[in-house]
Amino acid sequence: MDSTSTQKPDLDAAVADLTLAVGQLVRRLRAQGNPNALSLSQLSALARLEQQGAMTTADLARADAMKPQSMGAVLASLEQEGLVERRPHPTDGRQILFALTPHGLDERRQRGLAKRAWLLAAMTRLSPQERAALVAAIPLIRQLSES
Repeated sequence: MDSTSTQKPDLDAAVADLTLAVGQLVRRLRAQGNPNALSLSQLSALARLEQQGAMTTADLARADAMKPQSMGAVLASLEQEGLVERRPHPTDGRQILFALTPHGLDERRQRGLAKRAWLLAAMTRLSPQERAALVAAIPLIRQLSES
């Protein structure tokens, strides 16, 4: 047997383990930062509005690869919760922009703080060697996410 064939099962197992571990971490972070249980689509729309500013329903739908009607329902629910508001489009009176309200921005920031607080507490329970290994892996994880 050559070394490539003996390494393949090890790499397959590592990929499966990493996929599971990253998925569990993402779900845990999402749960910690989402006490009101907003949907992934709602969270994504809020994040995009915070990062990119006011957007139309169509632009948000395109960015999240969903139908405008579906995004319209997402935005309606966020508007009902007071997290987004409608604004007139500056150049096209036929269009409406959606933007975060001050309450929506505060909710986004509170969720981010909750995630970071949970992760900080979890990391402090690791040994110094485990923390060092985790910190050393950050550039590799970033590199994987960008490839």
